[in-house]
Amino acid sequence: MFTHNRAFSSFAVKDLDEAKAFYGETLGLAVEVYDDMGIMELTLGSGAKVMVYPKPDHEPAVFTILNFDVDDVEAAVDDLNSRGVVTKIYDDADFPTDDKGISRGMGPEIAWFTDPSGNVLAVLAAA
Repeated sequence: MFTHNRAFSSFAVKDLDEAKAFYGETLGLAVEVYDDMGIMELTLGSGAKVMVYPKPDHEPAVFTILNFDVDDVEAAVDDLNSRGVVTKIYDDADFPTDDKGISRGMGPEIAWFTDPSGNVLAVLAAA
């Protein structure tokens, strides 16, 4: 049944145009909008595809929906911050972070941020 080697993920946003600007312009991902279906597709550097669909009553998840594996978390955070993306979204005992929003010393370095719909994303050094 699950013998195919292809799979993709998907998540909802409150506004597709807003998401297109954020993922395409702010993050610089390849974005394709399928107006006839009312969805958007992100293509990641690895070639993986992620479907994004609008949901007017969207409620963001309380967990990270998309992780970006990067070579240098601090450089990625600096780049995100220069693009207006806030990376210091946690400041509690569960997710202690430094002034840049980077969690260090509790596994791989990781920093979280949100898209315009409130979905939590992260950059991390997984390797």
